[in-house]
Amino acid sequence: MKPWSLSLPFLLLVLSVNGATKPNVVIILTDDQGWGDLSIHGNTNLDTPNIDSLANEGIELSNFYVCPICSPTRAEFLTGRYNPRGGVRSASRGEERLDLDEVTIAEIFRDNGYKTAAFGKWHNGMQPPYHPNARGFDEYYGFCSGHWGNYYSPMLEHNGEIVKGDGFVIDDFTNRAMDFIETNKDEPFFVYLPYNTPHSPMQVPGRFWKKFEDNDLGLRARPEDKENLQHSRAALAMCENIDWNVGRLTRKLEDLELSENTIVIYFSDNGPNGYRWNANMKGKKGSVDEGGVRSPFFIRWPEGLVGGRTIDRIAGTIDLLPTLTDLAGIESYRTLPLDGVSLSPLMLSNGVSWPDRLYVNHFKGKTSIRNQRFRLDQNGKLYDMDSDPGQRRDVSRQFPDVLKRMVAVQTNFDRDVASLVAEPDDRPFTIGHPDLDFTQIPARDGQYTGGVERSGRAPNCSFFTNWTQLEDRIFWDAEVLKAGDYKVVVYYACPEDDVGSTFELAFGTSRLKGEVTEAFDSSMRGAAEDRVVRKGESYVKEFKAMDMGVIQLKKGRSRLELKALGIPGNQVMELRLLMFHRVDS
Repeated sequence: MKPWSLSLPFLLLVLSVNGATKPNVVIILTDDQGWGDLSIHGNTNLDTPNIDSLANEGIELSNFYVCPICSPTRAEFLTGRYNPRGGVRSASRGEERLDLDEVTIAEIFRDNGYKTAAFGKWHNGMQPPYHPNARGFDEYYGFCSGHWGNYYSPMLEHNGEIVKGDGFVIDDFTNRAMDFIETNKDEPFFVYLPYNTPHSPMQVPGRFWKKFEDNDLGLRARPEDKENLQHSRAALAMCENIDWNVGRLTRKLEDLELSENTIVIYFSDNGPNGYRWNANMKGKKGSVDEGGVRSPFFIRWPEGLVGGRTIDRIAGTIDLLPTLTDLAGIESYRTLPLDGVSLSPLMLSNGVSWPDRLYVNHFKGKTSIRNQRFRLDQNGKLYDMDSDPGQRRDVSRQFPDVLKRMVAVQTNFDRDVASLVAEPDDRPFTIGHPDLDFTQIPARDGQYTGGVERSGRAPNCSFFTNWTQLEDRIFWDAEVLKAGDYKVVVYYACPEDDVGSTFELAFGTSRLKGEVTEAFDSSMRGAAEDRVVRKGESYVKEFKAMDMGVIQLKKGRSRLELKALGIPGNQVMELRLLMFHRVDS
């Protein structure tokens, strides 16, 4: 049943007046954009007129909260539940995967007659059944990892198949979304646009960079001496590119005469990815303080919601699933117990009574609690956010009853919810989902022994290099979901002098031998496009697809391992990923 039954009368009233049925839904989620990275919030360093219009024409939730980093926020949006409940521990090495018993908002909308699609950064699991095509999305185009090493025509995927992007990724994702909307304009659609900027690497087209290249920026970070001015310039330029794309998308809806009955939502996944102006709030990405978890949030639906309003009630990502199902008139659906509540009564009526609530922000042992007036930080300090938004004065002694109540919620959450992901993640990487053809097994999910190295400290877009010894191993903890014959494609790079290496892929008792017969020597990409020198993140290169042959895999869990058989040159190859495609008998 609907988790918030009071919303239905309001909804029916609105629908009876406006005649609206099955509104379309477009969700725009940005990556590492802070609350302050918009001109509507007083940042005079940039101009975001199209995003500002969403706020001015729609409703702003001025106290909207997310998680401190990417994957947990995305999981909460998808499920309406705090992220530890869904098994999401972190942002890489498989810890970003959303448990398979969770029901996603895309599944609910698809089951209720919507065409569903996602374009951009998924970041909640790559291998089916964690893949977006297995979590309710009919169409998927983008990348499933976190960091991505190059934003200009990079390696992407389309419904599981490896493809090459077309131009700057945010422009590309927007183009794909607009094409999908136009193709499906006569049916209700649910489009999720998880942009991957202003997340690093700090790349942005020149037309947007030109304005900021030598800009001193009038508004600076708190504290100013921690700000990397070049990084801030790049981030703000990337935000203006996002704004340009939001404008293109909203104009497309208008051109197709879909704007009136399309719910458009805009928010970010965490606080800013660096010290820059953020209304002097404390904290940035990774922090459970206000600046790390407060996000912009705007919703516009001309046919169903009266715009030009600001709602200051506490809300967050866990509320989006029940809210959107209410607004869409979806009266019942199957989920695990929700943590979020429907905000539709607030959005549909100005006079509704709304109780105070305690909202939890958590990540990796850090738990902060927010209500309408106060925030309890991870160290047990209490702050009056009305008079002290910068969290400078601990008021625990002045408000002992508030402190006691919030500490109890913090303690219970850590014991009952956060503890669900306290143990190391031992889930294997899956191969061969019965309903989906392709499985990527990338370097980022692998382990290695001997002299093998990653191309960068952050694993997400890395590849394996320095595979120079016969005793070296590259391996994955894997589980085959359906037995059968699988075609294996290796994405590799190799200079001419190293051609001729032989190697073996093993899973259980199955073996498949391969040989590097063709050189493919590509140079590293990304440095020329970076506006800020990157640290820790891998540069990337082009990789060639090598058909290794067919291996027979038995159902079950075992170690998937690569080893060298012969190395006539300096190394076997540089390895980006393995692709498995089940061959139907």
